[in-house]
Parts: sequence; C-alpha cells; structure tokens
Amino acid sequence: QVQLVESGGGLAQPGGSLRLSCRASGFTFSNAPMSWYRQAPGKQRELVALISKTGGSTTYADSVKGRFTISRDNAKNTVYLQMNSLKPEDTAVYYCRGGPEYRDWGQGTQVTVSS
Repeated sequence: QVQLVESGGGLAQPGGSLRLSCRASGFTFSNAPMSWYRQAPGKQRELVALISKTGGSTTYADSVKGRFTISRDNAKNTVYLQMNSLKPEDTAVYYCRGGPEYRDWGQGTQVTVSS
C-alpha cells in the first residue's frame, strides 16, 4: 500500500523559511519521480516542483524559481521542499505526489505565510 506522509507545514512570516518533508512507503522510492503541488483556497492545484528519480533533474514553477528547492534522499525514502523568501501568495495546502505510477497523493500540509 502506497503511503505519502507530508510534514513541516505551519505559519511563517513573509521572508521566512519552511522545510517540508514527504516520507514514502509501499513502493520502490528510488524508481519514482516525485513532486510537490499546492492548492490555495479557490484555486486549482498547481505543480510547484518536480524531481527525477535520481535527483539529477529538477523543474520548478516560475513563481517559486530561485526561492524553493526540491531534493530527495533515496536512502530515507523522503522528498523535501525547502522554501525560502516566503510570500503571502505561497499560502496553500502543499501536497506530495508520487508512487509507482505517479498517481498517489499525500494528505497535504498547510503552509500559511502571514505577518
């Protein structure tokens, strides 16, 4: 059974940082690309960042380039999203996506950026 469990969300001030983690189980993590999505209230879910199975290739949404970094530790079955220089518009529920057919989702973790 595939499980993706996010953690690390919370409240941050504008300009602050948060680090999200997504721990995976139930599949061969090192064979799977992984990604982070987010969904703000009233908006569609959008891709934030994608990382290849080896970590050698990454893709970012234009809105987070230069501020967010996706990484993975295949020994720990975990993918991370380091978020720096946070803005109020980064407020959303952040979801991890992956799995053997890249169709499984975590439960989401709330990120709120506010002063």
